[in-house]
Amino acid sequence: MATVTPAAPGGYRSVFRTREFRAVFAAHLMSVLGIVVAEIALTVLVYRVTGSPLMSALTFALGFLPYALGGTLLAGTADRYPARRVLVGCDLVCAACAAAMALPGTPVALLLVLRCAMAFVAPLFQGTRNASLADVLGPGDAFVLGRSLLRMVAQSALLIGFGLGGLLLTVLAPRGAIALTAAGFLASALLLRFGTLLRPARGAGTRTSALAGARAVLGDRRLRALTLLFWLPPLFAVVPEALLAPYASGIGAGTAVLGLLMCAMPVGTIAGELWAGSALTARTRSRITAPLAAAALLPLLLFAVRPGVPLVLLALLLAGLAHAHTLGLDQWYVDAVPEELRGRAMTLLSTGLMTLQGVGMALAGLAAEFLPVHAVVAASGTLGTVAVLLLLAELRSCARPRRGPRNETGVATK
Repeated sequence: MATVTPAAPGGYRSVFRTREFRAVFAAHLMSVLGIVVAEIALTVLVYRVTGSPLMSALTFALGFLPYALGGTLLAGTADRYPARRVLVGCDLVCAACAAAMALPGTPVALLLVLRCAMAFVAPLFQGTRNASLADVLGPGDAFVLGRSLLRMVAQSALLIGFGLGGLLLTVLAPRGAIALTAAGFLASALLLRFGTLLRPARGAGTRTSALAGARAVLGDRRLRALTLLFWLPPLFAVVPEALLAPYASGIGAGTAVLGLLMCAMPVGTIAGELWAGSALTARTRSRITAPLAAAALLPLLLFAVRPGVPLVLLALLLAGLAHAHTLGLDQWYVDAVPEELRGRAMTLLSTGLMTLQGVGMALAGLAAEFLPVHAVVAASGTLGTVAVLLLLAELRSCARPRRGPRNETGVATK
């Protein structure tokens, strides 16, 4: 008989009963909004100083480019030092960088270096925080719901953060908005310092290299399959979002419609996670993980018929809703990762997610130079579905006992 970790009573409300999680959640909200405001303000500032659209775009891209390098080189730090110390240190680095950006007269070259520094420590912060959630909430259903809440905050920031940032710049100069970002990171550091417990490092005394940590995670057959199941679907899912502007132009849709289309997948993602986290038990979420993952990219096949706005909205919304499978996948992952590797595994996971989404956007743009946009999107749905099915087959074939034997879906059994 299959057994899973019991659902936390009260669903999402239950995790807020944990004092430490309230501090982590508030800190996350402040830092995410700070990053969004900083991206807008810095892009505007660089454009005003240089008058160059290229430099302005490069400023935005620098939020992604150092991610892979930082995640690779710093992954071992997540387990070598106490999580609270790592998190507070990352926040203070970002606060100092933002404060330096806000100083009058800071040259553009230094602004770009400081933006790179903030992006460099971001994967370490995210990986350490995600790993420490299992200490704060336990590795069971509360951890899954906590991770889901943090993801929804990030998605909501994309929906409303840019709008709020734009309004903020109507009353503040860009450097003033960046100063608020510095204050947000400082507040996050204080919340984490005084709102969470100091726990010992998981891998205290270990001096493994960053590459050795990656090999320890990716060298395990089951962990490798689970990691790729997190990484590859977003690689294909970002294709329609990356190509929505040329697609909307091709079907004669205006900028207002484009904005609506851009919101469809994030709205679907938030709705799907809310439904799975509040209406389903942990057992049910685990059972639907594989079917939903397999079907998540199928709505993109609608692009094969070069649909109009209503069908595009439907396809993007359905693809977002299917993201509900991530809650079950989170539980499979934390169950599979040895505790002493958790920080490195979570840092590697965050690094791959961000890096491969950037790769997916770039590849989508390259493919659209030679093929019709609708064909590129439909092909991404087909290739992504095949990749997910192969990974699910790999998971079934390498199921192994850990915390009790597992069935073919990765759920522990008696």
